Amino acid sequence: MLKVDAIDLHYGAAQALRRVSMEARPGEVTCVLGRNGVGKTSLMRAIIGQQRASAGSIAWEGAALDGLSPHQRARRGVAIAPQGREIFPLLTVRENLETGYAPLKRTERSIPDDIFSLFPVLREMMRRRGGDLSGGQQQQLAIARALVTRPRLILLDEPTEGIQPSIIKDIGRAIRYLRERGDMAIVLVEQYFDFARELADRFYILDRGEVALSGDATGLDAPEVKRLLTV
Repeated sequence: MLKVDAIDLHYGAAQALRRVSMEARPGEVTCVLGRNGVGKTSLMRAIIGQQRASAGSIAWEGAALDGLSPHQRARRGVAIAPQGREIFPLLTVRENLETGYAPLKRTERSIPDDIFSLFPVLREMMRRRGGDLSGGQQQQLAIARALVTRPRLILLDEPTEGIQPSIIKDIGRAIRYLRERGDMAIVLVEQYFDFARELADRFYILDRGEVALSGDATGLDAPEVKRLLTV
């Protein structure tokens, strides 16, 4: 499983995370909730190696990730669909998906069939440029690109942000499918409690860079969660 143990993270003199700890297990959806600016994306960046924690440790499948580059972590089975999608607008959908080959052995470099079962629209748009897709289609492409890497840990950073309701439902169905496969740990970063509550097995609520509340989904107090999410 993923184990984040008491990490701090700084941007210069500003501290973004304070002794944040969390766990994520295969076959479960672990949801990180919080308002804008509380450190959710900073936590994701620390897990994938884009930012280095100044204290604490991060381990995956029993091995420390501290000091490994993002590429090395990708080879360990860690993938992210980042906030803002970050697809390549001038590359086709197929070429965007093929960028996920980078951490794979040559024998594994193919697009899994279940990607098109989850997101059928991508099959229809393989020759379209990424920049020509709608926001919701780009989000599906970002998730699919992460899945091409055959991750055992996938981080979904605010996948519903700015997305139309029909595609939010498609993303929700995809997350349920990945959870039911049982071979992947899923970390879902969200601001919207109702979407997260339908999917999550475990919650961590961040406030001012700290874990303000955590626990199993069945045991969390919804009014208290909503209070922490209220601007």
